[in-house]
Amino acid sequence: MEDSPLSRRRLLWGAAGTAGTALAAVGLPQLMRPEEEAKPALPRPGRKAPVAAGPPAAPRPDRSVDYAPAVWVEASESNYTASDRPEAYPIEYVVIHLTTDTLPVMFAKFRDDTERVSAHYMISATGTRIAQCVRERDVAWHSGSVWYNYRSIGIEHEGWTDQPVYTDGMYEASAVLTATICAKYDVPVDRDHILGHVEVPLSTHDDPGTVWDWDKYMNLVGTARRRLRT
Repeated sequence: MEDSPLSRRRLLWGAAGTAGTALAAVGLPQLMRPEEEAKPALPRPGRKAPVAAGPPAAPRPDRSVDYAPAVWVEASESNYTASDRPEAYPIEYVVIHLTTDTLPVMFAKFRDDTERVSAHYMISATGTRIAQCVRERDVAWHSGSVWYNYRSIGIEHEGWTDQPVYTDGMYEASAVLTATICAKYDVPVDRDHILGHVEVPLSTHDDPGTVWDWDKYMNLVGTARRRLRT
């Protein structure tokens, strides 16, 4: 009997996740040239404003992560919309954010049902910790646009308003995660589909800032994506 398109898609998701895990475990140090150094990011306002949202999520028993290197740190069910993506809505974009706070502070905000904000993933300043707060099938409230929220994965990067720094480790960890998402959902690896928060139409935010090295980051994502094909 022939596999259904959904079965084939789920097999692809599993393969992409496994390959992404392998890259995260052994391939990261080879993605970046040793002479490249981390650069500081620009300061940002101290608090993220609430973003455009939708109806809150319904409780779900399944709490396994979508990306094996991540740990599960659940956002409040009042801060995201339950869905069944990509069947319900296509996943077409990855949106890059800066937290403006430490991870523990951001975890507390995501758990606070009055904040009306969340993201799918958070990456530590060193790149050594990745947390998943919202399942990829669900709609995180991260971009300020309902339309983009429903069609994107949001990735927060730990940084502070006084002296945020984008380290090599952060770039590498983020690039492999983004490449894995792109492989799983057939998102093109280009700047039309991998966006900064500032680039979402009508955004009131400026993250990840002008010091975020898009050329370096896209090269890393492209390298990781090619490795996922082999």
